[in-house]
Amino acid sequence: MRDLTTLPKAHLHLHFTGSMRVSTLRELAAEQGIRLPESLTDTQALRVPASERGWFRFQRSYDAARAVVRSEAAMRRIVREAAEDDAAEGSRRLEIQVDPTSYAPFVGGITPALEIVLDEAREASSATGVEVGVIVAASRTRHPLDARTLARLAAKHAGDAPGEVIGFGLSNDERRGQTSEFAPAFRIARRAGLAGVPHGGELLGPEHVRDVVAHLKPARLGHGVRSAEDPDLLARLVDAGIALEVCPSSNVSLGVYHDAADVPLRTLVEAGARVALGADDPLLFLSRLNDQYRIAREDHGLDDAALAALARSSIEVSLASDSSKRAMLADVDAWLAAPALVG
Repeated sequence: MRDLTTLPKAHLHLHFTGSMRVSTLRELAAEQGIRLPESLTDTQALRVPASERGWFRFQRSYDAARAVVRSEAAMRRIVREAAEDDAAEGSRRLEIQVDPTSYAPFVGGITPALEIVLDEAREASSATGVEVGVIVAASRTRHPLDARTLARLAAKHAGDAPGEVIGFGLSNDERRGQTSEFAPAFRIARRAGLAGVPHGGELLGPEHVRDVVAHLKPARLGHGVRSAEDPDLLARLVDAGIALEVCPSSNVSLGVYHDAADVPLRTLVEAGARVALGADDPLLFLSRLNDQYRIAREDHGLDDAALAALARSSIEVSLASDSSKRAMLADVDAWLAAPALVG
C-alpha cells in the first residue's frame, strides 16, 4: 500500500469554522475568556441522530466554535492553518466554504469579512503551495434575499486564481427553507461565472436531490450520497456530469449511516459518479481529508488504483485551471507508478 499522505488530491468540501484546529479553538476561547461546551473540548467525535434534535446539537456546537472567531487575525489564522493542514496531507487544491455574514460584526461588514478570507487565501496559497479558492455559501436558515446579497458580493470577487471566489453554495439543515426560493441567488452567481455547489442529499433523500438539481443547477453536490437510494436518479446525475462531494465521517457523525462501511461509496463509484472525498467539519468530527481516504481503503476495500482514481476525480471536478489540473493529475500518475510500501 502506498502512503496516502503523498497522494496528490483536491479538497473540495471544507467549511471555514469547521476547518479549525482543536488547539486553535481552545487558544482563541482562552484569549477571550469564553467557556467552551464539553462537546468541543473532549476527545470524542461528535455523533448525533439524523433528526432535527440531532442537527440542533450539531449546530449548537458549531455556533459555539464560531463565536470565538472575532477578529481579522483569527480569520486569517483559520485560513492559513487550513491550507497548512491540507498541505501536510498531500492536498494540492483546497476549496473552502465561508459565509461572511457570521464574522461581519467583528470586522466592519460582510465585504471586509470576505476580503480578509480572500487575501489570506492568496497568502496561504503562496506560502504552502496549496491552491486555495473560496466558495461563498449562503445559509438555508436565513432569508433567500440574504442569499442574493451574498451572491452579488461573490460575483464582485469572482475569478479562477487562488484567493478569488470560485463558487456559490447553500448549506445548513436541508430541511429548512424552500429550495426554489434560493434559485435567484444561484442565477446571479452563474451569470458571474461561478459554479453552483449547494449541499443536498445527506439528511434528506432522492427527492431533495431532485429539487436541488432542478432549481439550483449545480455543478457539484455537497454530499449527495442519498442519491444511491435511487438508481435512476444516480444515473441522471452521472449523465449530467454533476459531481458528488462525499464526506463519510460527516455522514456517520450526523447519523445518516451507522458506520463508515455503510456509506454507499462503492455504489456511487461503480455507477460512474464523479466523486471527491471531503472532511466537511474536522473540528467537530475529528476526521480530516486523509481519514476519508483511509475509510475508502479500510472500510470499502479500495486498492491503490481505485484510491488514485478518487484523487483524480477530485482534481478533475475541482475549479482549478486546466494547467493546474494537468500538473496535479501527472503527480497522481507518478504516485501510482511508484513502488508500494512493503510490510
